[in-house]
This record gives sequence, C-alpha cells and structure tokens, in this order.
Amino acid sequence: MDRCVVLVDAGYLLGAAASLLAGDPARARIAVDHNALISALRERARDETGCELLRIYWFDGAPDRVPQPEHRRLRVMPRVTVRLGALTRSDGRWAQKGVDAAMHAELTELARNRACADIVLVTGDGDLLPGLVSAKEHGVAVHLWAVQAADGDYNQSEDLVAEADERRVLDRAWITRAVRLRDAPGLTPTTPRPEIAAILSAPLPEPAAEQTGEADGGGPATPDPEEPEKEAVCDEDHQRSGVPTPKDLASLGRPPAQPASAVVRWSSDRGLVERGSGETPEVSGLPMLSQLTSAEQRWADREEDITAVSGDPTEVGQVFARRWADRLGATGPLRTIAAVYPRIPHRIDGELLRYAARFGLLTHKDDQIDEKDRYDIRGGFWREIDSRTKAGSDSH
Repeated sequence: MDRCVVLVDAGYLLGAAASLLAGDPARARIAVDHNALISALRERARDETGCELLRIYWFDGAPDRVPQPEHRRLRVMPRVTVRLGALTRSDGRWAQKGVDAAMHAELTELARNRACADIVLVTGDGDLLPGLVSAKEHGVAVHLWAVQAADGDYNQSEDLVAEADERRVLDRAWITRAVRLRDAPGLTPTTPRPEIAAILSAPLPEPAAEQTGEADGGGPATPDPEEPEKEAVCDEDHQRSGVPTPKDLASLGRPPAQPASAVVRWSSDRGLVERGSGETPEVSGLPMLSQLTSAEQRWADREEDITAVSGDPTEVGQVFARRWADRLGATGPLRTIAAVYPRIPHRIDGELLRYAARFGLLTHKDDQIDEKDRYDIRGGFWREIDSRTKAGSDSH
C-alpha cells in the first residue's frame, strides 16, 4: 500500500506562524496545541497525497539536544518521531544547528529505501534542495507546504519552490486551528484582589527628614558609616516607584503585635530559609502534594504532564493546585491557605516551583530568570484555589 511521510521543520513552521499571528518570529509569542496540530497535519497529508500516513517526523532544536516539554509530549504521540538538533546562542540570537542535516539525511534515506510514495516537506530552507532532488530521482513525489507569509510574499527558498512536485499554503485559518497568541483572553491575569489594588494605588509616602538629607534641626544629616550606600539607593528607588515588595504584601492582615522585623521569604525554591515568625503552625503544617500522592497517582501525574499539560505557566499552577486540592479531601485547608493570600506557604511554594521546572519554566531566558513566569505560576495556583473556595462558600 502506498504511504506518505511528513517531515516538519518546527523552527520554520512555528516561527512563520508567530510572524503571521504576532508580527514577530519569536515562538514565545504563541501557544501551540500540539495534539490539534499533529491531527491537522495527519488529516491534510492524507487528503493531499491520497496515501495513508506512515509517520510524521518533527525536527527541532533544543539546548544541548535535551528534549523540552513540548518534545516529550510529541514523541509519545502515535506515529510521531522527534529528531533534535542543537540550539545555540550567537550574537544575542538563538540558532538551530544540525536540524537541516538531519532532515536531509531522513529525506534521502526514506526515498532510497522506497519507504513511501509521497513525502510532505514543511520547511522553507534551501539547504534541503539536494535532498529534494535526490528523492525525486528515486521516484518519490515531493509536496512542499508553506506557512502563509505575514507580508504576502514567499517565506521559502525559490529554488525549493521551483523543484517541488506540488506546493500548498497553510493559511491563517488552518494555522489558527492549533496556534494562538499567548496574550489571548484565556491567559490574561486575573484582576488583583482589593488589598493588592489598594497598595498599588496608594499615594507615595512623603520622604522622611533623614531621607531628604535634613535633620530635625534643619541641618544636613550625618550619614551613617555602617549604612551601605547601595541599600539607601534601593530604598529611595522603591519609594519613587510605589511598587509593593513581597514584604509589603506579606504584611497585609498581620497583627499589630507582630514585630515589623520578622523575616519573610516569598518561596523556598532555594532550599531551607530562615522565616522568623512569618507563618502560623496551622499554615506551616499544611501537607505537601508529595505527601498526599501515592505511587500510582505519581505515575498518572507524569503521564498527564507529558501528554496533556501544555506548559503554559498559568496552567501549570492550576494543575498543581487542582491535584493538591483534590487529594486533600477537605475544604478546611483550602480556607486556611486562602487566608494567607498572596503568600503561598513556603514548603508548598517550593514544591510548586520545582514542579514548574519540569516544563522548562524558571530557566534562563535571554540570560535572565523570567520572573513573569513565577508570577503567572503562582497566579494559576491562586486562580484554582479561588474557584474552589468560592464554590464552597456558594454551596453553603
């Protein structure tokens, strides 16, 4: 029986899709439903070639060729094979290495062994021209698919276009079946709670006499030799910006008797930290997800992570909170944790961030740790807790 094979250059497909939808080739600008994308590729390949699909080869780059979350999800899908090249950084830009060579080798090998009658290429790189010519010489029909260009022009090598047997364009309507902008409504952060909004909208504090450089007597204040100059500058910048620090947020609802010098930490992702009296025994004693999870559930969780969780930071936080809340089996702990919003108890927060790290979040992006991901992960956690505590209160 005649069969067809699809070779996908993921860098081209997703980069061109990002350019079409966002005007920017950065793949971080789009969210991809890989299940829907693979299904659409499979369906279209069968319709265009009239052959049954043998396999989809997904070629992509990854740092040190280590599979990323999307690659782990793809490679467990039926009839999908992932081939990884290296992803390297040069002159401030990321570049794939070895992907074209791998596609060329697979293309020529499939044709030489007569493994299929038709090959679909989703790429724009002219380096594949020799492989395309070789495949044709072995009697294989080559179909070249392009992503609709944002400027209406070609985004493929003209030589590649001229040599292909058939050419089709994946237009915007087809692309949006599986790809959307990351700033779509589904990913918009929730409105801050009233107490957070109050801090953000509060007027800036008047600078104290010591901070303005004048003592009570009107003369210049004597600088403290023990006070680091850098810290004073940071405090001044904070006062000017009016942006609340984690300590400001943690102090919300704190009893007046609690000493203002209590040490508070946002998270415990760096290991054991000194916390002072920041948590009550009731809060610090809340069980972690790992303590509530059996070996069978751990296996099922891992399977869900690979096949169903997209890796979007907000979704990751929601999935973690859903599992934790489901396995608690009681609403009391949910009310306890809701009472300390916006701080997540440090043991649970550390576990949440370690879970997020499985999806490649919290890693260095453009040489900086992405703090936005951390906020989105925690925002997803609170979104799930909010929905459950509100549902519980409505039922009463």
